[in-house]
Amino acid sequence: MKSPLLTLPGAVPAEGVDEGVAAHYGDLFREQRALADGTGFVDLSHRGVVAVTGEDRLAWLHLLLTQHVSDLPAGRATEALILSANGHIEHALYLVDDGGTVWAHVEPGSQGALIAYLESMKFFYKVEVADRTADTAVVHLPAGSIAEVPEGVVVRETPHGRDLFLPRTDLEAYAAQAGPPAGILAHEALRVEQHRPRLGFETDHRTIPHELGWIGSAVHLQKGCYRGQETVARVQNLGKPPRRLVFLHLDGSEVHLPVAGTELRLADDGPDGRKIGFITTSARHHELGPVALALVKRNVAVDAPLVAGDTAAAQEVVVAP
Repeated sequence: MKSPLLTLPGAVPAEGVDEGVAAHYGDLFREQRALADGTGFVDLSHRGVVAVTGEDRLAWLHLLLTQHVSDLPAGRATEALILSANGHIEHALYLVDDGGTVWAHVEPGSQGALIAYLESMKFFYKVEVADRTADTAVVHLPAGSIAEVPEGVVVRETPHGRDLFLPRTDLEAYAAQAGPPAGILAHEALRVEQHRPRLGFETDHRTIPHELGWIGSAVHLQKGCYRGQETVARVQNLGKPPRRLVFLHLDGSEVHLPVAGTELRLADDGPDGRKIGFITTSARHHELGPVALALVKRNVAVDAPLVAGDTAAAQEVVVAP
């Protein structure tokens, strides 16, 4: 879904999964600094929006999600996953209940598959599931923002900022008074700095929650059964995940960033060394320089110098070995 904000001055369209919104508006670092200072907004109107209504909505979702939501207070933000039977991550939901409806935003284009799964699990529960992407746009206000929120707009407030579920018809008018726009690249750079994983970026077909640090924030270990729960419990209680998320400081003298999928090797092993991981997201940060998130094998030493392609990389622990 193409955002009308792509007509704003300086807007350069994003590509790939984030197609439909602006990559930036002409000055990536200025946009990052504005967000870090709590000003401006990010157009996330390309993200899917799913709404669940009905008196059984929280009890029903509690049976399907990795998060404890049966007693979720109105207005409290949370995040949750849907796993395969083998415990692999299939969907990530960023949700809030407004007292009558659970609102969730999800990765662009993933709402169809998510809704199909939810519909297949309704049985006799009094719930209705709706795709609200066509009439609802997600707008992100950074932490510290004092921008006003229109009356009646559902807000999902987190330590990283507020996600607004805004009527799509109001998007242009809201943007005109919400401060300077920041593109998705600025938003992504801060996400990388904050070590926050993203579905489809830090995940592949075999990712389990433990590898990305989603235990606790998106997976509740003290709730009842859900699909994939056996894997979660077994790894948590009896073993370790095969991979772990790391934050990388990349050599700033390189002109090009190593792209997602770039293989990681131990620096001491040279260019012919064995692959021990790969880049998942890379970004240019306004203060830290070139940085990245990556998945590495669990047994890689936490202080081992790495090489991403031809680029030297130093680790910071995100998920402990």
